[in-house]
Amino acid sequence: MSTVDAAGKLDALQAALAAEHAAVYGYGVVGGRVGDDRENEAAAAHAAHRARRDSLVRTVRDLGGEPSAAAAAYALPFSVPDAAAAIRLAAVLEDRVAGVYSDLVRAVDGPLRLEAAGALREAAVRAVRWRGSGVAFPGLAERAADQD
Repeated sequence: MSTVDAAGKLDALQAALAAEHAAVYGYGVVGGRVGDDRENEAAAAHAAHRARRDSLVRTVRDLGGEPSAAAAAYALPFSVPDAAAAIRLAAVLEDRVAGVYSDLVRAVDGPLRLEAAGALREAAVRAVRWRGSGVAFPGLAERAADQD
């Protein structure tokens, strides 16, 4: 018997889906500004987020939910006029996605938890690659910074 609340599970999945929608949008900006030396990395991250988004759409439907749609546009956390800002944006996107997957790990169980943990790990690794350094607890650093 599962101790995970079905409504809480769907809410956490919808939050992850919303984060993936935003990441897909954000990587469109990153890819347009990042520069030739990291263009392939941005394209790979964009493809990874599209794949995660599509998987979450299927999971939400399988659990009887209506997947949230992507917004027409998203507000970026800062201006992205050049490659340096694009790299910073990519790290922020990954930190935000990691935070949402951290929540999802707590909200689900079984195979969904394993999938969420894998997504959290992938986002944390991409954030390190973009930023050039890591954080002690991926998925939690953003929340700690928000509370300051």
